[in-house]
Amino acid sequence: MGNPSTDAVTIRPATTADAEGIARVHTTSWRETYGRFVADPDTDPWFDLGRRLEMWRTNLAHGTFEAVVADGPEGIVGFAAVDATTGPDAVRPEELTMLYVLARAHGDGTGQALLDAVLGARPASLWVAEDNPRARAFYQRNGFEPDGATSSFGPIGATVRLLR
Repeated sequence: MGNPSTDAVTIRPATTADAEGIARVHTTSWRETYGRFVADPDTDPWFDLGRRLEMWRTNLAHGTFEAVVADGPEGIVGFAAVDATTGPDAVRPEELTMLYVLARAHGDGTGQALLDAVLGARPASLWVAEDNPRARAFYQRNGFEPDGATSSFGPIGATVRLLR
């Protein structure tokens, strides 16, 4: 297992030109990870490429949050985003809002490189599907622990908040 930033994958800030590549990874990784939570990912709006593409075009154009991509020889294979959390209910100064890597890049260090690039070791919160042991183990290795808060998101019935 090599370092993706020096091997085949480069970690870099996302640009507006990356919207389509990020949307494709977002949609594909959702199908790979959460497709089991819905009857048919082909008809469920949460798995629609057009919806994700419009979201990414808008977010990248407006600088809604800080985002980085893992860019390889075949295009983008992962991305991560972090946003400031404000207000009286903020539990950490930042939230890791997204970190998705295509299944073919799982275990090669891409996810770690994305997390390191977008957040480093700073304190943050994040939400993860309760029934996603791979992601939960990854975040635990990176110092995140559940704080007892739960919620749901889209087709994901149960999510847990993790803090570090």
